[in-house]
Amino acid sequence: MPHLTINGLSKSFGKKKVLDKLDIEVQRGECLVVFGGSGSGKTTLLRHIAGLMEPDEGQVWVDGKLADEATAQERGVAMAFQNFALYPHMTAFENIASPLRARKMDEAAIAKQVREVAALLRIEHVLGHTPKQLSNGQKQRTSLARSLVHKPQMILLDDPLRNVDAKIRFEMRLEFPKLFKAFGSTVLYVTQDYREALALGDRIGVLVDGRFQQIDSPAGVYRNPQSREVARLFGDPPINLFEVTPRYSSGSSGGNGNGAMEVQIGGHTLALPEPRAELENRPCVLGVRPEDVVFSTERQPGALPVTLEAAMPINVRTVALLKAGDGVELLSSRPEDPVLAARRERLEGFATLVPGRSMFFDRANGARL
Repeated sequence: MPHLTINGLSKSFGKKKVLDKLDIEVQRGECLVVFGGSGSGKTTLLRHIAGLMEPDEGQVWVDGKLADEATAQERGVAMAFQNFALYPHMTAFENIASPLRARKMDEAAIAKQVREVAALLRIEHVLGHTPKQLSNGQKQRTSLARSLVHKPQMILLDDPLRNVDAKIRFEMRLEFPKLFKAFGSTVLYVTQDYREALALGDRIGVLVDGRFQQIDSPAGVYRNPQSREVARLFGDPPINLFEVTPRYSSGSSGGNGNGAMEVQIGGHTLALPEPRAELENRPCVLGVRPEDVVFSTERQPGALPVTLEAAMPINVRTVALLKAGDGVELLSSRPEDPVLAARRERLEGFATLVPGRSMFFDRANGARL
């Protein structure tokens, strides 16, 4: 039985529909990352699960029981917010202990559980400090500790790393999976950062305009996006998208699937590594991740003539801006190339595609073809 089941959940504020007949199942112990832009309905979804909002339509089931028939406390759900929401007059210890005091636990048990969770989050040394004495990273860990201290069955995290610096975000992306497994809780984690989604989720639910466009593993969402919108949301630099009409090259065997297929980009011809007979003469959108665009100064059969306009090192990769024919731009991301990255003048060359990595989307509705 799924730990969490949502059937046909809908919510509107005035004329704006925030959640639109949402359906999902989450297994016990799973970490589902709900990913989407601002206003996509992520926080509203968490608030319904926590019992802080009533839906216009639909149902939320927790452990096979209708959530509407249980109080928020009875659902066994804890929620941590992006703004920390700490009591300013309490020490970190008292903030973390507050859910246990609400359950009227004895002081020895409270002290034990607070110190256990503080040790896991490495904040034992600041338990006597008030929030104004804490860094943002320490506030974030204190807020998370308060959510975890009573060992909830389900944890709802509303973009908890949004207000901390890049170093803390990186550290917590490494630590969160270990923490989640240690507590054995089911986790719903909301974020606008695709890197967090890819790093933390057992599965990712991509929420767009109140509906899940795709629910899949991190690798599935990145490598097999089911729509143009999902493909655009993941990746830095972003995916290359071109309106094309694939055709078999003159003299090829044509629609038997064995001939050479090509597209026009920037007034020049680019060979597709694998033909797809069903796309012949069909207007569509070609999507290619920058890491699947290969730039070379040596001409390759079927390569697209391009000009290297600029190059920039990003971590251990070099991102190159290429231009084809009438100014159409392509991004190429390759393993670190210090010579290319340091180059400041234009360079003529050719672009080819990595076999097996091209994506095609319907030009009208954006669906994967």
